[in-house]
Amino acid sequence: MNIKDNLKKVKENIDRACRSCGRENSEVKLIAVSKTKPIEAVMEAAECGILDFGENYVQEIVEKYDHMPEGCRIHMIGHLQTNKVKKLIGKVSMIHSVDSLHLAEVISRECQKADTSMDILLEVNIAEETSKFGFSPECGELLSAARDILKLPGIHIRGLMASAPITEDGEQNRIYFRRLRELLCELRELMTNEGISDEELPQELSMGMTGDYIAAIEEGATMVRIGTAIFGARNYG
Repeated sequence: MNIKDNLKKVKENIDRACRSCGRENSEVKLIAVSKTKPIEAVMEAAECGILDFGENYVQEIVEKYDHMPEGCRIHMIGHLQTNKVKKLIGKVSMIHSVDSLHLAEVISRECQKADTSMDILLEVNIAEETSKFGFSPECGELLSAARDILKLPGIHIRGLMASAPITEDGEQNRIYFRRLRELLCELRELMTNEGISDEELPQELSMGMTGDYIAAIEEGATMVRIGTAIFGARNYG
């Protein structure tokens, strides 16, 4: 495993994808998914200029937090249970995986207790897979929940997150990335109608992983979550 060389290749692919659709590479944030990886791997990636790291498990975030390189940020990207929210407050820069109004309410409550605020993304089960969490992209479920979440103090909706189906051909997920971008436009329209200022409208699209991030960027991703292509296969042992 050569993290430095892997990162170079990933960054080159991001640059190429941005050029292909007329975007600047500064518009795409690379989140290195370091779940199950040792803090030494995080430090090596940080030495290569990576500032943002994605973690799936609350306990792992707690264990790594005090050892994170200076200036680095942790993103919670995995399914979050409400009874573990308190442990994340003050440790993560963003929660990507807000998949219910109830979870948002708990985050709001814990932020108020800590006199702080949290940036969140609303997770969409974009392909409506039974194995995944998130709001349905159909029947207005996402927008209905967003309308209620907007009323909660201490949290800020910054955009949407989705995990497309696992596939050997990333092109097959382009339809899902396109749909998520459409949903973001609908969310922005809703928030405008609710009196949210232009400066506070959500703009983040967290979509695209090792197998499909090039297509995701071409469809508007502002954050890509790359693990295997940087750190190698995960170790769950």
